[in-house]
Amino acid sequence: MDINTFKPAIVYTIYIASTPEKVWQALTTAEFSRKYFFGNAVEVDQKVGGAYVVRTPDDALHISGEVIEYDPPRKLTVTFNVNWPELIEKLGPTLVTYEIEQAGDAVKLTMLQSHDRDLSDDILEGGRQGWPAILSSLKSLLETGQPLAIKMAPPQRMLAALKAMGIATPG
Repeated sequence: MDINTFKPAIVYTIYIASTPEKVWQALTTAEFSRKYFFGNAVEVDQKVGGAYVVRTPDDALHISGEVIEYDPPRKLTVTFNVNWPELIEKLGPTLVTYEIEQAGDAVKLTMLQSHDRDLSDDILEGGRQGWPAILSSLKSLLETGQPLAIKMAPPQRMLAALKAMGIATPG
C-alpha cells in the first residue's frame, strides 16, 4: 500500500488544554479510550507494522488495521478498517492520522481521515458525524475529567448509500 496515494477527505483540528504525552496516551490505550470513545477500546501494538484494533464495549472486533507511522507523542498513522462485510473491498482502505503539536499551553490535535479514491459525501457522512463527537469527548475528558455523553448511530444517508452499493451493514 502506497500511503502517498491517499488524500485527506476529512480533517479536524482541535486545541486541548493538556500535554502531548497525555493526548498520545488517550489515543493509544484501551483504558483511556473506553472513557471518551463510547466504550470502545483502542489497542495499539506500539511499532510500525503492529496491529491497530478497536473493540466494542462487548469486546467484539469493530475496527482493525496496521500501524503505518509511530512517532510518540507526535504522530500516529494507522489503517482504519471497519469490520463490515465487503466495505474494504468496495470502498478501499482508510488511513487515520493523528498529528499532535504543542501550541503554547495547549495541544493542537489534527485528525485526518484519508482514502486512496474519491468517496461520496453520503459515504463520508459517518466520519463527518463521528469524528467531531469522538474528538470533543476526548477534549472534554482531558480538560475536565468527564467525557461527553453523546448518543451516536450510523447516519441514515451513509447506510442508504452503502445499501445502494450492495454492502451489508449491521442491524
